[in-house]
Amino acid sequence: MSAAAALTVLITGASSGIGEAVAERFRAAGARVFLTGRRDAAPASLREGERYLPGDLGDEAFVARLVAEAVDELGPLDTVIACHGLQADGELVDMALDRAAQLLDANVLSVFAVLKHAVPAMREGGGQIVLVSSRLGIVGIPGQVMYTAAKGGLIMLGKGAAIELAPQNIRVNVAAPGLTETPVIEASFQRRDDPEAYRAQRAATIPMRRLARPEEVAEAIYFLGSPASSYITGAVLPIDGGYTAA
Repeated sequence: MSAAAALTVLITGASSGIGEAVAERFRAAGARVFLTGRRDAAPASLREGERYLPGDLGDEAFVARLVAEAVDELGPLDTVIACHGLQADGELVDMALDRAAQLLDANVLSVFAVLKHAVPAMREGGGQIVLVSSRLGIVGIPGQVMYTAAKGGLIMLGKGAAIELAPQNIRVNVAAPGLTETPVIEASFQRRDDPEAYRAQRAATIPMRRLARPEEVAEAIYFLGSPASSYITGAVLPIDGGYTAA
């Protein structure tokens, strides 16, 4: 596809935060979007004529239905953006095995299911897929061992898929955002005794000394998910204010 205005785009995790900002960025370019998320209520930004189908991406039957309805609505897919995931803190020795399995299911296996069903539905001639991982898929920190393992696994899922799908001209890249001003992050700050002090402490760990705005992250994801990045595949793009470069 040579024009972003012609893009048909499936976006997961689109009910809020980065996913919602990504949907808005593609809309601004004239793309047609089909959205999904865990929340029953559609995002307030949903526009007339667009579809939001809530559901559990850990349920392969739902994933198959999602892709089928997206194709019915939009036609063959040009772009797939996997923004969904699950974050959880926990020391290695304290985390229950079933909670660790939930992290792997939500961050790796559900994305695998999306790729499995979406790739055959992509436009003949190729397209682009972006998996949204995390800076913590690149570096580890205490208290996030299984989350980093899951997000690191997602990066390797993207790299493997990029090699396997390259002969079909389907490009697969990974975005790795850092701390971003999303409702989830804000809620985590508000659980602290002194939210503003904790916010400042976290910002101080970032070379740019601030959190990302969702629209900044969305801009980079849009680049990877559009024909503008036509000779890039298998890449991991940190969007983290320099955190993983330090």
